[in-house]
Formats: sequence, C-alpha cells, structure tokens
Amino acid sequence: MTDAVTVERVIEDTHRREWARVLAATVRVARDLDLAEECVQEAYATAVQVWARDGIPGNPAAWLTTTARRRAVDAIRRDAAMRHRLPLLVDPLLALPAEEEAVPDPRVGRGDDAADAIPDDRLRLIFTCCHPALAQEAQVALTLRLVLGVPTPDIARAFLVPEPTMAARITRAKRKISTARIPYRIPRPGELPDRLRGVLAVIHLLFTAGHTAASGSSLVRTDLVDRAVHLARMLRELMPDDTEVRGLLALLLVTDARRAARVGADGRLVRLQDQDRSLFDAAALAEADDLIVGCLRAGLPGRYVLQAAIASLYAQAPSFEETDWQQIVTLYDRLLEKWPSPVVELNRAVPFAMLAGPAAALGEVQRLERDGRLAGYQYLHAVKADLLSRLGRRREAAAAYGDALALTHNEPERAFLAEQIAAQLKAT
Repeated sequence: MTDAVTVERVIEDTHRREWARVLAATVRVARDLDLAEECVQEAYATAVQVWARDGIPGNPAAWLTTTARRRAVDAIRRDAAMRHRLPLLVDPLLALPAEEEAVPDPRVGRGDDAADAIPDDRLRLIFTCCHPALAQEAQVALTLRLVLGVPTPDIARAFLVPEPTMAARITRAKRKISTARIPYRIPRPGELPDRLRGVLAVIHLLFTAGHTAASGSSLVRTDLVDRAVHLARMLRELMPDDTEVRGLLALLLVTDARRAARVGADGRLVRLQDQDRSLFDAAALAEADDLIVGCLRAGLPGRYVLQAAIASLYAQAPSFEETDWQQIVTLYDRLLEKWPSPVVELNRAVPFAMLAGPAAALGEVQRLERDGRLAGYQYLHAVKADLLSRLGRRREAAAAYGDALALTHNEPERAFLAEQIAAQLKAT
C-alpha cells in the first residue's frame, strides 16, 4: 500500500512531465486523437487506485503508456465487433464466418515512411495536429491544450484573448475535425513544410509559457522550457536547412541562457539591467550566435531569426548601458515588416526609449493603449509605468504598476510590481 498523498504527487508530476509523450504514443495505436485522449485520461484515473494498492511502478510513464495503449486496442476491437454484429439485428443471414478485423498491436509502431520521417513521438503528434484545414491559431491552441497539456487560461493569455474565447476556439477546432472527418494521420515527408508555421508557433508558445509561468510561485517552468528546447533541436535535425527552424532554436537558446540570472538567491525577480551577466550560459549563447550568423548570411531572415538576433544583442552586450540600442530598434523595424504585431511594437518601445528618451517612447505606448488590442496585457502597463517613473511622474507610474499587478498571477512578478508601487509612492 502507498499513501494517497504520495500517489497524488507522483501522478501530478508525471502528468506535467509526461502527458505529451504518453498521448503521442497512444495516438499511434488509436489513430484518433479524441480516443487517445480518452484512453490516456482513463489510464491516469486507473493509476490512482492501482498505484495506491500495488505501489508506484518504477517507470510511471511506461505504465501509463502501456495501460492507455491497451485501452485503445480494446476500444478499437469493441468498435470492430459492434460494426460486424449490428447487421445481424436486421438480417440473420449475414451471420457468416468472417476473419477478425485487424487491430493495431500496442507493442509496435506503424513503421512506415511517414512515421519514420519524424523521429520523436511528441513532435510527430504536433505535426499531425497542425493540419492545414484548420486556421493556424486553431492549430496552435488545440496542440498546446491537448498534446502539450498547457492550461486554457495560459493559452488565452498567450493569444491576448479572454479565457472563454480561447475555450470556444479549441472546442470549434475539435468539432471541425470531427464533422469534416479530418484524419489524424502522420503527415508524409512532402507535407511537412505546409505544416511548419504552425509547428514553429506551437514550440515557441510552449517555451514562452515556461519562460515566464502564467501563475504559481516560480518565475520559470523548467519542464516546459526544456521540452520546447528539445523539440526545437529535434525539428532542426528533421529540417536542418530551414532558416526559421534554426532561428527558432537560436531564439530559445539565447533567451534561456539568462535563466540563472533572472531570479535572485531570495527568489525575487531581477530585471535585465540588474542581472549578473557572468551567470549567463556562455555555451548556449555561442551556439545561438553561430545559428544566427548562418541564418543572416543565408539572406531574407524571417520572424524567428530576427527575434533571435534581437535577443542576442541584449544578452551579448558587455553591460546593459553598452547595448547597441540603434541596432535593436533597426531589427525591430524589420521584424514589424515580417510580423506586424502590437506586442512587437510594445517591445520596440523599450530600446526606442534608450535612443529617443522616455517621453517619445511613452507616446508610442499610449498609442498602443488607445488601440485597445493590448488592454489585457500586463506588460503594456509595466512598460508604461517604467517610462512614467523615468519622467518623474511617480503617482501615475504607481497607478500603471497597479494595473499591471491586477493582470499578473505569477508570484515573483507580483512581488516585483508591488515593490515598484511602494517605491513610486514613497518617492512622491
């Protein structure tokens, strides 16, 4: 017997770390995402009782995978038997001997060229879900939620929409798959490029969800970050000549290279200008730099290459004050041509303030505020607050920090914003 608290803790940890892997392995047997999801959920529910009675297995993920795949095979067999026997209710003469319909063997994969083209089960399932019949936002949202287990509220925040709106989008995507009979089959090698944009967006948003956790006591969700970097590396092995694939990997590496410096020993958030650059991961920065230089030499850099180049300039500068602000603004201008986005415009305002002054940058931020698309984005209010503070408008800065705090659920970020509010009010 194992106590319930221990079992619950192990199941929660396995769900967080292994859901995508277990689901991906089960889909290969079920050939249907809804059925696979149902079987995996049943496997987790069964684990609660079995592990409490028999003890926690040495490899929980393998136990869950085996259980889920067996349930999928059983479901397929039941469905095949039902389809064979239902006609007998109408015409008994149909009861002639028939060979049992073939069902997948849970011990083996498909072994075809399509499956072998993608070396990782999770990456394979992401490509499968990014079906071109769905809008890209629906592809990304559905994959993040069902395949990678990202909560709907976190996906909604990533897309800057209310949670009910995102939940409805995911439901509509699943309904379209069902009504249009879109098959969840592994795409052939020649079909991969048509699905690449969605796959890149999924991996990037998965990393973003981990880089700054939407809620909780930790600034970073290392499990999501590490999973995204792993998927980006696998994608590069699969498509080594694609510059955007290399650009995405570079972006993740250079962004994550600052991980150790983003939180102090006391658990408090540390701003970029205050971070100890000796803690940056030099090997990751060097690898990212090689990728970026190669992509830029290839010409016509895309969204992820430009983002990686910007992040690299921030991280590789000898100090915050010595950052090449002009080059960063120039790269942001090119990025806006490739990817028009209010978030990109907001991010551009930060280096622009270092060149043109906080008043000019504040005008840009206020224009974005009037636009309304970033109304629920806490970083709009945080950037505005910082600019107001630099202009000596302390009470207005405190109010803007308060607006950011009201939209923030991550505890280290909330503590930082609360400190800033207190500092602004104290300075008035």
